[in-house]
Amino acid sequence: MRLSYKLAVTQILSLLHSSAAVLLSPQDLPHVVSTNYDFIIVGGGTAGNVVENRLTENPNFNVLVLEAGPSDAGVLALQVPFLNPTTNPRTPWDWNYTTVAQPGLNGASVGLPRGHVLGGTSSIKGMVYARGSKADFDRYANFTGDEGWSWDNMLPYFKKSEKFTPPSDRHNTTGQFDPMVHGFDGLNSVSLPGASTVLGGRFEVAIDQLGGEFMRNLDLNSGSPLGFGWMQATIDGPSASRSSSSSGYLAREFLLRPNLHVLVNAQVSRVTSEGSQDGVPEFKTVEFRVNGGGDYVSFFLLFCLLKCDIGSLFTASVNKEVILSAGTINTPQVLMNSGIGSPSHLNSHGIQSIVDLPDVGENLFDHALITLYWRVNSNETYDDYRRNSTRQDEALQAWKDMRQAPESRSMWASCVLSALRNIPHGECPSFHANFGALKHEQNFRLGPTPPAGNYLSISALLSSPGDNARGSVKLNSSDPFSIPLIDPGILADNAIDLALMREAVKSVLRLVSAPAWGDYILGPEDSTQPGFNATDAELDAFIRGNTRAGYHLVGTSSMTRKGAEAGVVDPDLRVKKAAGLRVVDASVLPFVPTGHTQAPTYALAERAADLIKAIHSL
Repeated sequence: MRLSYKLAVTQILSLLHSSAAVLLSPQDLPHVVSTNYDFIIVGGGTAGNVVENRLTENPNFNVLVLEAGPSDAGVLALQVPFLNPTTNPRTPWDWNYTTVAQPGLNGASVGLPRGHVLGGTSSIKGMVYARGSKADFDRYANFTGDEGWSWDNMLPYFKKSEKFTPPSDRHNTTGQFDPMVHGFDGLNSVSLPGASTVLGGRFEVAIDQLGGEFMRNLDLNSGSPLGFGWMQATIDGPSASRSSSSSGYLAREFLLRPNLHVLVNAQVSRVTSEGSQDGVPEFKTVEFRVNGGGDYVSFFLLFCLLKCDIGSLFTASVNKEVILSAGTINTPQVLMNSGIGSPSHLNSHGIQSIVDLPDVGENLFDHALITLYWRVNSNETYDDYRRNSTRQDEALQAWKDMRQAPESRSMWASCVLSALRNIPHGECPSFHANFGALKHEQNFRLGPTPPAGNYLSISALLSSPGDNARGSVKLNSSDPFSIPLIDPGILADNAIDLALMREAVKSVLRLVSAPAWGDYILGPEDSTQPGFNATDAELDAFIRGNTRAGYHLVGTSSMTRKGAEAGVVDPDLRVKKAAGLRVVDASVLPFVPTGHTQAPTYALAERAADLIKAIHSL
């Protein structure tokens, strides 16, 4: 709409100077749209902030970051680990995506939280730091023909990104992790749980009683994740705060670099090509809009001189590369809106095909997750805490004053991995749950915290879905900002997924059958939840009706061998059949890792930054 009111320029400037919501000074927008940056990074998320940090280490590189969401500065929910469940869904920091109907889940549509804030999904999700297995990365190397993606070559990048810190309670961590496989000088803080719970001791006893599949593992991030060990999380132990790509790679000292510009609330619609290089289209321009109100209204008033429309599209240009780091959903959306993808799909939305890459948006992988609940004989769960607002306020104040209290803890206490054929197939992260705090009706099967009772929950995660469990991200309309159609293909591989998930649930049921739980677990929360002696048919019905997404999306910009017709990017992450365009985020992983995706994304972004610098620093 046309701006219908006018303010004196002095009033506008006063509003601008009073704002703290924009990392890039609003007065700099004219400079942004008229400057040829060396690099523009689309997305200030988990991967994007790694790349901007490493590129701006070179003072000769001029970098612009365009982040669609707001700043994370000063938002307690994004800092206090135990407040993590309040960050999604239906918040300003979440894209609030919902999948299309999933046949594998009896036709249910499920929520897919994705970070819509500086720091991306690293700012809103569960903070689990799980790299996956050596076999994952060796598979990537073999699939792409690039040994740089092998475990041995990626381990230094995991270490480079990581700053392993003491837990917030400074307890003795001997025997809880292997320092030889960790880094201590990186920018992404990682720690062990910062407060003990009654679960730890019971799990220790239970696995000793059961033996067999329940073996001990000193460090689940060693490349061999089979067994029971302490879950690590992206928490800075000394400050008891979440570590995100924003808090680490965009810390104040880096934001002060004169060769770095970061603009929040800047949503990219497409990249455009006005020429070619070596016979392929060259992409040098990024088109975006600036969202939001308040300071941004004043922003527009000043920049447009009272004549342009709110929501106007702006462009910024690069000398070297445009780097898409918008994530597994938004990166393929930008590519397709740019004319890069399946010609038939693009034409159906009136988009001219510029680069014929049918695999853009295809090959979407996710883990499947199911949660089981039991009533327990304990008053040491978080249920009473969640029911009592006074206790919550007191505990939050204790966190502010001393960085202690329950809010300093990671939700994830420990985990068990079950194996078939010595391959990690099922992960069982356990947490001492408040009944509702860890779930939302779109995410898990249960709703608000009951008025009474205490509960334990254990989740079974299908960490190695079948190769046919693939979905897609497709455009929903010709509007570049419309929400795409997202199909993660949960439990879609009928020959593999249900059988593996059934075994994972059986593993959980065997775990809680140990005598160690005899005086603790009173019974299942819901009578429909299968017990230890449930039939396969009963388990399958429960799984189909209660499984949801694991939120570990990869694959929609898959890397393949250089020169291969299939795939979207080459092993160096440059977009095939195009010039000046690269993808650096989890969408390039051709298969979902057996761990979570946060840690691999940090590592792949570290390697990508080195690949980019090696080319452009010559």
